[in-house]
Amino acid sequence: MDNRSEVREFLVSRRARISPERAGVEPTGGRRRVPGLRRDEVARLAGLSVDYYTRVERGNLTGVSDSVLDAVSRALALDRAERDHLHDLARTANIGARPRAPKPPAPSLRPATQHLLDSITGAAAFVGNNRMDLVAANDLGFALYSEMYRGPARPANHSRFIFLDPRAHDFYPDWNRAANVNVQILRRDAGRSPFDKELSNLIGELSVRSEEFRTLWGAHDVRRHYSGAKQFQHPAVGLLELTYHVMDLEDDPGHTLTVYTPAPGSPSEEGMRLLASWAATERIADTARDLSTRPRVTTD
Repeated sequence: MDNRSEVREFLVSRRARISPERAGVEPTGGRRRVPGLRRDEVARLAGLSVDYYTRVERGNLTGVSDSVLDAVSRALALDRAERDHLHDLARTANIGARPRAPKPPAPSLRPATQHLLDSITGAAAFVGNNRMDLVAANDLGFALYSEMYRGPARPANHSRFIFLDPRAHDFYPDWNRAANVNVQILRRDAGRSPFDKELSNLIGELSVRSEEFRTLWGAHDVRRHYSGAKQFQHPAVGLLELTYHVMDLEDDPGHTLTVYTPAPGSPSEEGMRLLASWAATERIADTARDLSTRPRVTTD
């Protein structure tokens, strides 16, 4: 990504969504020529000169302090994910003056991480990286995402499945939400790892092949994704409503552990038991692990 363009488009999009009333800016006479706030209004709210804020919005974050970034974040009412994203973009602009960007994820996990996954038997669990690859899973994790392994793309990848595989529209009852969340996570990860070539290649591939992805990517929305609820329409067991928790794996940089659990006594708890039985009968995990070792190809 071009850093200056990324900063400019992000800040312009955030400025455009805030009305003067919401920001507490006294309306002035005459017709407003821009949606949301004007640059001079953001500058005033942030305690900056108009020239300085204009420099920031044009993408020149070289030497901009954290306190200035925080002031701009407050003026634009950025949430935590958006504020962190702005700081990540500034870190890239100041790559020589600040700590270097995180290294891309390692190509393989420590054996201890796979042992941890295998020890989780009552929930679906998987390890992913910042490119949305499904790197490893326990038996229930492979079973839950078995549809991703029916396509030819390797490694199995959430983004490619959502945007390039028609079956994703059946698998996710609320496909629009799944697509939005996926892009928002990718956008945040792209800001955190701007020099990850494989991540850039994935974004480029999806931008070329999916109009839906291009549209959502252009919104510049970002998200912190650590807990919540999701629905899946699994072809073998039907509707599953699961709570998820995501944890960063500090000893496996660039990787996260996600665990899905059903509510006790819910129909989805019974569904997960059926899923485990189906997975064992069909040897889903063995098949998925075998497919994971095959050369990577892209979907048609």
